[in-house]
Order: sequence, then structure tokens, then C-alpha cells
Amino acid sequence: MKKGWHFLILRMSFLAALLFACTSMQAQLLIYDSLPVTLQISESGTSSIRISLTPEEKEGELPYTPVLADRDYPEPSISVSVVDDILRGKSGSFDVTVLADPVRVAVYNGNRKLVQELTFMEDGSVSFILDDNPVLGMGEGGPRMGRGWRNEKIEFDRRGRLHRMEPRWQANAYGSRNPVAMLVGTGGWGLFVASPWVQVDLTEDRRGVFIPRRSLGVETEVQNRENQQQNSGKGIPPPGSSVPGQFDIFIFDTGEPEIFFNNLAEITGRAVMPPRWALGYMQSHRTLEDENQMIKIVETFREKQIPVDAVIYLGTGFCPRGWNTEQPSFDFNPEVFKREPAEVIDDLHDLNIKVIVHMVPWDRDRLPTLHGTIPPGTDEELDDSHVLNFWMQHTGLVENGIDAWWPDEGDWFDLYERIKRHQLYYQGPLYSKPDLRPWSLHRNGHLGIAKWGGWVWSGDTESSWKTLEGQIAVGINHSLSLSPFWGSDIGGFYPNEELDGELYARWFQFGAFCPSFRSHGRTWWTRLPWGWGLSEMGPKENRQNPLESELNNPEIEPVCRKYAELRYRLLSYNYTLAWEARAKGLPMMRAMWIHYPGDSLARGIGDQYMWGSSMLIAPVYEKNARNRKVYLPEGKWYDWWDNKEFSGGKYIQCKVDLDIMPVFIRSGAIIPFDPPRQYTSQHVDEPLEIRIYTGSDGLYILYEDDGISLDYLKNKNTTITEFRWDEKNKALTIKPNGNSVSKTGSVERKFRLILLPSGEEKLISYNGQKISIKLKNE
Repeated sequence: MKKGWHFLILRMSFLAALLFACTSMQAQLLIYDSLPVTLQISESGTSSIRISLTPEEKEGELPYTPVLADRDYPEPSISVSVVDDILRGKSGSFDVTVLADPVRVAVYNGNRKLVQELTFMEDGSVSFILDDNPVLGMGEGGPRMGRGWRNEKIEFDRRGRLHRMEPRWQANAYGSRNPVAMLVGTGGWGLFVASPWVQVDLTEDRRGVFIPRRSLGVETEVQNRENQQQNSGKGIPPPGSSVPGQFDIFIFDTGEPEIFFNNLAEITGRAVMPPRWALGYMQSHRTLEDENQMIKIVETFREKQIPVDAVIYLGTGFCPRGWNTEQPSFDFNPEVFKREPAEVIDDLHDLNIKVIVHMVPWDRDRLPTLHGTIPPGTDEELDDSHVLNFWMQHTGLVENGIDAWWPDEGDWFDLYERIKRHQLYYQGPLYSKPDLRPWSLHRNGHLGIAKWGGWVWSGDTESSWKTLEGQIAVGINHSLSLSPFWGSDIGGFYPNEELDGELYARWFQFGAFCPSFRSHGRTWWTRLPWGWGLSEMGPKENRQNPLESELNNPEIEPVCRKYAELRYRLLSYNYTLAWEARAKGLPMMRAMWIHYPGDSLARGIGDQYMWGSSMLIAPVYEKNARNRKVYLPEGKWYDWWDNKEFSGGKYIQCKVDLDIMPVFIRSGAIIPFDPPRQYTSQHVDEPLEIRIYTGSDGLYILYEDDGISLDYLKNKNTTITEFRWDEKNKALTIKPNGNSVSKTGSVERKFRLILLPSGEEKLISYNGQKISIKLKNE
């Protein structure tokens, strides 16, 4: 990204005649925030433009933010500090009208439809147009909840209140609040304020307002672990990062959502691919007995045939006895590890398990301000808080076999440091083990972290049915505006008498269709898939805990096994979704609006979502539910469980029992369905099923690579296969897609084609060359 642009101020009448149609010749200075400013408008993608105001002394220089990708932008198509009443011009595919007093910019798409209009007021506020459609996104979390929070309506549509945009810790139904000024207007517009940090007022029906945060002076006091409950400066840009008279905003035409997401990824940085194992199930542990318990639990997963790929160990201090000595610490706990830690970790690796450890940062006395890159630039100061020096304290853990990281806390970090910590846990592991994909899970995040991995979980939520309901909306909005990779603590973090086997099973079902599939919480035996069948709940870590009478429940473990198996059988489908996050900017967990933008009902639904483009997921979040109301958009749909056909464009009532969460498949969908596995890297000889849901033409792109290296960045050892279903001729065409470079060359592989709902099967061979298969469909 250019930090300074050379701008030509368009004042000469002949240039003005070329670029603008002027209806009046009375020149007016552009004033914003009570200062003379230069307005710059430049193309930022096929569906967006960048509009910036800068005070004259900045000479067009835009404020730095790590949120944006390091890229060049075209020279501004419009750059003016004086407006002769009305100016009209073009920027990319948009027509733009500029007026002065106050500065007003109207943006029209190629069809001359108004996308958005911004009014820059002298007091620094910026207004924009609202319509009758939901406004989504705006980061993770929701409003502060009151004492009666279990009876409050869950916020999905962000309209109707003032968003103070305070990053904060919160339990209740929403979990952590990681606000992002990325507004997704489902009526066809999007706005992202890159600078300054703003509050967002959506209290009025027809007008929204961005209110820049003014310095209060207190943010000059660096926050730390001791004062992290305050909101003086945590999670917001550091002092001096923005100045009066500066405003940097992107306007998007979201009429075609998939184009919008691809454009947003170009602006903030494309997601990196996770290791394939990260799409498996992860079991989190709290208070540990010893190394034998650690190994025994993994062996129990294997004996019970419940798939699992990773275990996560909490640190001491956050529980009475964790993997390390008192946090923050890089030392293994001798009370837990009686043998050398590397030997224990080797035993876990032999069980095909990845080992993840919980970390917290040093306080400000040892980590004043995270900065730098890995490897460091030539002009970087390698002090104690340089990310390389901080990372080097992790290398002993790497040498002992630790595979990935759970960087907790750090709530006191400012915005730049929060993004820097994501960068640290991406570049650091690559520094120690080049060409091995890193993975880390964070409590804090912001738009732009996807380029560093960007996995976030929703924090310390309550165990409640209202929380489960809330997490659906939280996950959708996070995925629209922060990162494609999100998850929650299955079962909720804080246990209470509301937590029982039924709630855990329903949350487990939901978790199977979230990017991060992980159980975690206090009184942690109840977060084991078989925990509710035990006669005791293990260490009680909360003032309130589940009722003893809810134990000895044999019904929960089979439900968990069923959905864990389903997650693993959808591995190829899910891994392709992770690739789509990189290649297209699309989230894995998708608002209904993304694939049905013209459906006025679908736009506002926050308790169901699309998992990719083909699967509709409707989690059950009511206790003792026997029915679930589900909205099916226009078209033909099939029930995943029995292949029963439904017509869309309406709500339906689904019967549910404990082991059924409604899942629907649109006609024309093509879904790869893997053979059963117990871990993601397990070799299987059975062919990959290709399930074709008939009734409409269909297209599916399957992405495959080695799942662990960085070869994909060089388009090396990847296989991209196109499956196209011709409904009329009952034929499936399979061929390489685009610039696919096969990792298998011409090696023959088997596909088992299954037509649904008829169930007809055909086993075929494919060697990487285009083939067409005629199939019956009776």
C-alpha cells in the first residue's frame, strides 16, 4: 500500500471540463471536521471505491492501518480540495457526484442505481443512507445484556441502536465483543471505515452516522493485565494513528455478494489455508491429573471410535493444574509430566493427535508493545517486545513437539498489537518449521487477520439455551465482517444447572457445522463426548455446576459420535470451503443473504445459515424441542437425513428428536462424502462418494492438496476438479478446473457416484482427464 500519493488538484478549467460537468462556477473549499481537506476517490476493486479526506498539511497521505493488505492502489481518479458546486465523475465502474457545504459524495453503480451517499459534517461525523433491509456484520458479539438476558431478543440485524464499538470481554449469550466498522447492507451496499475508529449510530430508520472516537487522554496509559477491565484504549488503534480531518472509507456494491467478498479479501488480505487437521474435532482439557490421564483420554476416543484430531491443554492459574507452571510460562508442569515432555507428546503423536497449548502474554513490564515482523526488517529494533524475540521463547516448546497455539487473554492489547499477535503466531511457527502450516486460536480479532490465519472463538459464554441461540447469529455476523474462521465453546464455558446432556448434544451438532469444532468449558468432564454417560462429573470448577441427576445418560454419546463422524465424512467438502475462503473471500458459515440476496425473508434470518452454497443448517436451540421451524428459499430442497423432497419459498415445520438437527440440501448440489475416518490424515482405500442431488443443473469445484505445506501458495501439488451435472441429459462431466496442477498426475482414482433421492450408484474411474458419464435418474 502506498503511504503517500502525489495528487494533482483539479483546478484548471479545461481539466475540470474533461472530468466533471459543473452546474455552477462558484468555488467552495471542502471543509470536514472544521478543517480544509482534500477529497480523494480511487478504484479499490470491481465492486468498491475508496473515499478519503485528508487535511491539507497531510498532502493526501492516508493513515496507516495493519487491517489493510500491503498493496498498491491506482492513482485517484478524483482529487479535489475545491468544488464548483457540483462535480460529476467516474471511479472504476462507479459514477460519483460530489457536493460541498457540507461535503457530500453520492456513488452510483453501472446501472445508475444509488449505492450509498456519504455526508461529511464539519463536526467530524459522517452520515450515510439506511433502507428497509437488515444491516449485518460489524464484527463479533452483541450488545451488553442485562440481568434478564435469557429473555432478551438476540441481535442479528444491527439496526436500532448506537454501537459504541468497545472491544470487551462478555459472557452471557454473545461472548467477547470484537467490533468492526464493516457494515453489510443487505439492500445492496457495504461500508468499511478503515480510519478513524468510529462509533456507529443506527438508531434512526433512514440515516446512519459514523462518530469518530475522540481522544480522551486516558488511552495514553498503556493497558495491562491489572487494568484490563477498563476500556481506555484496549482493542482500538493506538494514539496518534489518526488525526482530525482524516477519514478513510470503502464503499461496496453488494448486489452480488460473492463479488463483494472477493473484493473485500483483496483489500484486507486473502485468508491463508489452515492445516487440514484443524478442520477435525478438538478436545479441550482443563485441570489435569497427570500424563497418563492425557494419553488415556485420547485412547478412549480411539476405543470408542469417536473421531478426534487435536487436544488442547489449559495453562496453570486458569485452572488448578495445567500443562505448564503458573501462567504466563513456557515451562512444562512437573506435577503433570513425570517423564520428559517430549516423550509424552510423542505418545500423543503416535495416536495421530496434534497437541495445542494455551498461552498468555507477559505483562507490560516484559512486553511493552508488540512490534516487528518475522524475519525482522533491516530497520527494526530487536528489543524484548519485538515479535521475533518473543517468539524465540516458544522454540523449546516447538522442539518438544507442540503443534499449535491457543494465545488467550491479551485483551489489553491495542488494535495494532492484536493483529500483530495473529502475525506473530503465523510467522513465528514458519520461522521454526518452514513449510508447515501454522494454526492458532485467539480470543481477539479484527477484519484483516485472515491473512495471518485469523481463527477466533467467541470467548467465555454461559451454558444456556439462549447462548446457543445467540452463537448462531454471532457466528454469522463474525463471518461476514471479521474472518472466515470462527467457533464457540461447545457446551458453553461457564457451567450451571441449565447445562445438561441435551444442551451439550445440541451444541455439539451446531459445532459440527462451524469452522472450529471444539469442546471447552469448566467442569470439563461434561465437555467430553461421553461425559454425560459417566457417574461423576470430575473436578467442579464453578460455583454453579450441572445437576448430578443429569449424569448416567447413555443417549448423548451416540449423538456426539454421529455428528463427529458426519464432520469427518464432510472433510473434502469442508476443506474446499476453507479454500473458497482463500480463493473467493467467502466465509465457511454463510448468511442466507449471500446465496439468496433477492429473498427479503432470507436476509433477516439469523438462526439458520448456509454451510457453503449447498447445505442449509438449522441448529436446534430450544429445550425439549420436537419441532423446528425452518425457512427454505425458492427452489427444490432435500432433507439430508431421509432425502425427502420439499418445495422452497416458505417456512416448514421439521420434526426433530435428540439426534436430528435439520440439514437441507438444495437441488443441483454436488457434495463429496468421504469414507469414515478417525483422524483427518488417516489413509482410506474406499472411494470418495460424489452425491448428486437431482432436480436442477449443478456445478461443484473440489479442491485438494497435501493439507500441511505451503505448496498451495505456489499452485504446486494442488488438484482442482470440476463436477458438472446436466439435469436434462442426466449426465455428469468431470474434468480438471482452471490451472489445476494435479498432485496425483494421471494416477487413477475411484469415485462412487450416487444420485439422490433415488439412491442409484455407479462406481467410475477417473485419471485426471475430462470424462462424461451418462446416468439414469428414475
